[in-house]
Amino acid sequence: MKDMFCFQCEQTAGGKACEKTGVCGKKAPCAGVQDELTGALIALANTVEGTPSKEVAGAVIGGLFATLTNVNFDEEVLKEMTKTVKSLSNNAPSFDMTKVWNADEDIRSLKSLILFGCRGVAAYAYHAGVLNKDIEEANEFLCRALRAVGNDSYGMNELLPLVMETGKVNYTVMQVLSDANKEAFGVPAPTTVPLKVEKGPFIVISGHDLYDLKLLLEQTKDQGVNVYTHGEMLPAHAYPLLKQYPHLKGNFGTAWQNQQKEFDNIPGAVLFTTNCIMPVKESYADRVFTTEVVGFPGLVHIGENKDFTPVIEKAKALGGYAEDKQFTGINGGTQVTTGFGHDAVLSVAGTVVEAVKSGAIKHFLLVGGCDGARTGRNYYTEFVEKSPEDTIILTLACGKYRFNDLDLGTIGGLPRIMDMGQCNDAYSAVQVALALADAFNCGVNDLPLEIVLSWYEQKAVAVLLTLLHLGIKNIHLGPTLPAFVSPNVLNYLVENFGLCPTSNAEDDLKKLLG
Repeated sequence: MKDMFCFQCEQTAGGKACEKTGVCGKKAPCAGVQDELTGALIALANTVEGTPSKEVAGAVIGGLFATLTNVNFDEEVLKEMTKTVKSLSNNAPSFDMTKVWNADEDIRSLKSLILFGCRGVAAYAYHAGVLNKDIEEANEFLCRALRAVGNDSYGMNELLPLVMETGKVNYTVMQVLSDANKEAFGVPAPTTVPLKVEKGPFIVISGHDLYDLKLLLEQTKDQGVNVYTHGEMLPAHAYPLLKQYPHLKGNFGTAWQNQQKEFDNIPGAVLFTTNCIMPVKESYADRVFTTEVVGFPGLVHIGENKDFTPVIEKAKALGGYAEDKQFTGINGGTQVTTGFGHDAVLSVAGTVVEAVKSGAIKHFLLVGGCDGARTGRNYYTEFVEKSPEDTIILTLACGKYRFNDLDLGTIGGLPRIMDMGQCNDAYSAVQVALALADAFNCGVNDLPLEIVLSWYEQKAVAVLLTLLHLGIKNIHLGPTLPAFVSPNVLNYLVENFGLCPTSNAEDDLKKLLG
């Protein structure tokens, strides 16, 4: 008998589904509560006509975000969220999610693409909301999409357009979030970030929320406590308003899935602002704090007051390292560079175009996405290492930690590896591609641009659907294809978009570079 059913992330058990306990660390009771919350959200969406109220929209966005992989493991918090959602629907009966999990495999596949894509959209909409950007288009769509997931009569003809619309709405949300981040923190600029931790008290901030980092920097100012980014917070170093704080020192550690090893007995405090938190080990549980929708049983949670005093005091009590400590990336590098958003790249568009025309740049390779623990992800390191010297590597999201400390040199004064930012900065990559297509008077699919993506969780699903919505074809996806995509749905994606699984780095490079 199945204790749970979950197949929303790349590492799902046996490439089929987690049925006893989640590979991510989620226990069966927690999975059940997350399904109950999702069912309550569908019931709430069924009470909405048109654009939802801000209260309902906030509950929908927060609930979808909380059920994204590696965000909230705290059953009690999830139950409270469910109560709030139910109160907004006058306690309408929750939709039974087993109707989706046990449906015809093609219907299940399309509904899963919609639901998981919506979880990604909600994550980005949540961050935009933190910066006071309310996106009515997204609010209306998320409710309409949830109603579709819960509609037993919907078939392929009704669901497939919603799959594509999920990508369309996500593109709008990423644009709003990109603009909001620039409005709040300035335009990102290329920045070199050390992988060294200086002696003395320190805090490591992980997740994605730049506004939480700003608040933490304000509260640690003149406190003798340094702040280091982790994971997807690395791109924060490129924003002018955040760079102006001298105690924002550098980046700690590598990708999110290495945290249980890298945080082991760490002499500093850790603050998680969003995903990706892993089950916390006893050796560092007393120094990990959460905020926003992140939750894990037994940890201190910083609520809406955003008073980070407990984090700061813990950092002071732990004292940090006695001497400066030099860390390295997975390839031995001691520093990384970030900040190559579309504003930075397009500011040197003339140089890029001339380098292409002269033949100095033969190809652009967009190699990005989520990192993860599954074996085979060294493919992305090998792919970048073996790429010819006449290629530019554009990258974004945490997948870059596989290779972002490599020194591949430059082409025409441009670094061969350009980190464009967080996963939501896929918007930047799209803007660069559109600008290049315009410069060469061709379509995006006619550019010497190849896309090789790694995926792990549901934000990657939303980004992939955005690329498909924009008509971008021949994307290579790995390290495995999603378990929730049925053979018929996969065949549709292959026939219409040329979606292709990765194989091995050498063969794929030969195929892509012709």
